[in-house]
Amino acid sequence: MKLTKIAAVAAASALALTALAACGGSSDNDAEGGSDTLTLWLAGKEDTPKKVEDWLVKEFAAQNEGKTLKVQHIDWGDLIPRLNTALQSDKTPDVVEVGNTQAATFTSVGAFTDLTDKLDQLGDDIGPKSFVEAGTFDGKVSAVPYYWGSRYIFYSKKAFKDAGIAVPTTLDDFAKAAAQLKADGGSKYSGFWLPGQDWRNGISWIFANGGDIAKQDGDNWVGTLSSPESIKGLTELQGLFEKATTAPKDGKDAEPWTAFNNGEAAMFMAPSWARFSVEEKLAKDLGGFALPGVDGGAAPVFAGGSNLGISAKSKNQDLSFKLLKLIYSDEYQQQLAKNGLGPANDEFTSLMGDDEFAKSAIAAAGSSKLTPASPEWASVESASLMEEFFGKIASGEDVEATAKATDAKLNDALNK
Repeated sequence: MKLTKIAAVAAASALALTALAACGGSSDNDAEGGSDTLTLWLAGKEDTPKKVEDWLVKEFAAQNEGKTLKVQHIDWGDLIPRLNTALQSDKTPDVVEVGNTQAATFTSVGAFTDLTDKLDQLGDDIGPKSFVEAGTFDGKVSAVPYYWGSRYIFYSKKAFKDAGIAVPTTLDDFAKAAAQLKADGGSKYSGFWLPGQDWRNGISWIFANGGDIAKQDGDNWVGTLSSPESIKGLTELQGLFEKATTAPKDGKDAEPWTAFNNGEAAMFMAPSWARFSVEEKLAKDLGGFALPGVDGGAAPVFAGGSNLGISAKSKNQDLSFKLLKLIYSDEYQQQLAKNGLGPANDEFTSLMGDDEFAKSAIAAAGSSKLTPASPEWASVESASLMEEFFGKIASGEDVEATAKATDAKLNDALNK
C-alpha cells in the first residue's frame, strides 16, 4: 500500500480518536441514565468459547438482580472502525474487548475508564505483565488483560517419524527439518505452512535474532526492521519461504490448521487455542513444541490475546466494573484456562494442562513479545503495512532494501 494511503488511514483514525478525547470521561457511578442491560463487545465469532460466554451471561444475571448482560460479537476486521464510532456515541457499548496491539489506540485518548485504583479488586497479580503495559498510558491502566495465547508449533508426529526427524531444539534445526519435510512430501506439500503475509508468526524470526519492529527514541518511534539483527532474522525467514512452504505468497494467517487438516502440511504455527481446530481424527497424530531459539530454549514469539476496557462514556460504570470482577473471578478464569486460553490470573495457568501442548504454550509465553506500544500502531495494522512487507520478503525481494523502505513507512505511521 502506498504511503499516501497509509497517511490517509492514519489521519482518519486520528480524527476519530481526537473526537473521542474531546468526549471526556463519565462519572464514577451510575446515578444518571444507567441501563438494566449491560452491553459487552467480544471480538471474533467464538474466540471466547460459547459455553464460557453462556456461563458469564447467566451468572451476571444471577448476581445482579434485574440486570441483563447482552453480548455482541464484532469481527476482528471491523473492530477498530466500529469502536472509533461507538465509543464516542451515547449508545456506546459498556465493556469492550480489543486486541493487545490495539489497546494503545484507545487508552492514549481517554476512551476507556481509568482502572488504576481498582486493579487490586481484580487480583493480586494480574497479567501477563506485557498486557498490563499494553493497556497503560501515561501511568494509568485503563485496559486490563482478558486472555493470552502464545504461539507455538503444531506438527504431525507421523511426518516426523517417517522423515527420521526429532523435535528441533534450535532455530537452525527447525529450518532444516521444515525444508526436509517439504522435500520428502512433494511439490504441493509444506514442511511448514507459512503464508507470505503472515507477519504475526513471521516476526518471531526477527525477535529470535534480537531484532524488533520499531523502538522508541525519545518522543519518536524509529523503525528497526533494517537493523543487523532484524535483517538476519528476515533472511532466515526468506529461506523458509523458499524451501519449506507452498503456502500462497499473498496469504494471511487465517486458519493455518486447514492445510494440516487436509494433509498438505507437516507443521503450522498458531496460538494455543488452534489445537481445538485440528480435526478429531488427527488428534493422535498431533504434537506441539515451542519454536526454538537461536541457541535453544523457546524463541520470543508474538503473544496473541486481548484486553478489556470500560467505555469512558458508559453510563453503567459501576455495573461494568462488576462485570470485570466476574470475568476475573476464579470460576471464569478457570474456564478460560480449561479451554486453552491463557488466564489473566496466573494461579490457574496450570489448568491449561500438563501435556505437551500446555507445556509448549507456557514455554512460549515466557518469552513472548508485543508489537510497538505506539498509540498509532492501529493505523499500521489498518494500512496492512506489515502484510505488504512480509509479502515482499516471501516473494524474494531484496531483504535489506525492503526493510529500509518499510522502516521509512513505520517512521511516518508511528509518529503522527
